[in-house]
Amino acid sequence: MGDAQGVTADNRVLAQYLGAALVWGSSFLFMKVGLEGLSPAQVALSRLLLGALTLVVVMVVARRAWPRDRRTWGHLTVLGLLLCMVPYLLFAWAGQHLASGLSSILNATTPLMTAAAVAVLLPVERLTAVQRLGLVVGGVGVVVVVGPWAYLAQVATAAPLPAVLACLGATACYGLGTTYQRRFVVPLRLPPETVAAGQVTAGALLLTLAAPVVATGPVQLTWSVVLSMLAIGALGTGLAYVWMARIIDAWGPQRASTVTYLTPLVGVLLGIVVLGERLHWYEPVGGVVVVLGVVVAQRAGRRTSRLPVPTDGAVTTVTAPDQATDLDARRA
Repeated sequence: MGDAQGVTADNRVLAQYLGAALVWGSSFLFMKVGLEGLSPAQVALSRLLLGALTLVVVMVVARRAWPRDRRTWGHLTVLGLLLCMVPYLLFAWAGQHLASGLSSILNATTPLMTAAAVAVLLPVERLTAVQRLGLVVGGVGVVVVVGPWAYLAQVATAAPLPAVLACLGATACYGLGTTYQRRFVVPLRLPPETVAAGQVTAGALLLTLAAPVVATGPVQLTWSVVLSMLAIGALGTGLAYVWMARIIDAWGPQRASTVTYLTPLVGVLLGIVVLGERLHWYEPVGGVVVVLGVVVAQRAGRRTSRLPVPTDGAVTTVTAPDQATDLDARRA
């Protein structure tokens, strides 16, 4: 009986892992479809509001308490800016100019941005030589993805550089946000549902306040636009956080972080199959090099980590939307 229950639990966790990879990998497809009837800021606002609503329901069902002090809400608001509002706006804007598959490839640079941010902002966690090599390899991969020779040759189909930089700016925000979370939020030992709901709700409120200025323009709602926003909001910005928290609890942060390797593959395949996108040869090749750099940096970091891991059960996660990248979990 116990073995059967264990197998069922393992299958459930595996389903959640694959679900998170599928949802986060398809986020760029959903954004691309949403942009057919909404402006970039309206896409970002829609996913934040729907994600916040979903996580509020999760909080009620899980009977989690909301933070009560201003200090905690201040930290969660910073996360709302760095992990939600700003990167969502940047990715949505870039989605007007880039193939969704290319955006998903560039999104894979998030672990590299996180490693760089940690090295700069958390001096006690200095990079090893192997980790620095991983960053260099990942940087080379980004250069290959961008394909500078296409610009030199003035190829009309080359990816617009401002849009590429917007994606990299979004992943830099993820790196800064996860580093901030490790420094200021993880020590608070909040449940993962509380952290996710707090930061997404804060981001939704901030963008709602800015909406009269930034989220203007005509709205053309079709079933495809509405369903895409529901998917990226309720699933990608909502339930996937909860799934990842459970995966980390069952598998640990190291195995859970491998979802990072699947999301670009999902994004590229969906862009080609659903939207008929065409990638240049150097874009997936560069994506493979980026992922190789991530693998090198993450494995070196695991070998050198000396973080204490208490064992009384609660898990605090460091997550980034669309990726679950710096999944630095501690048993609080």
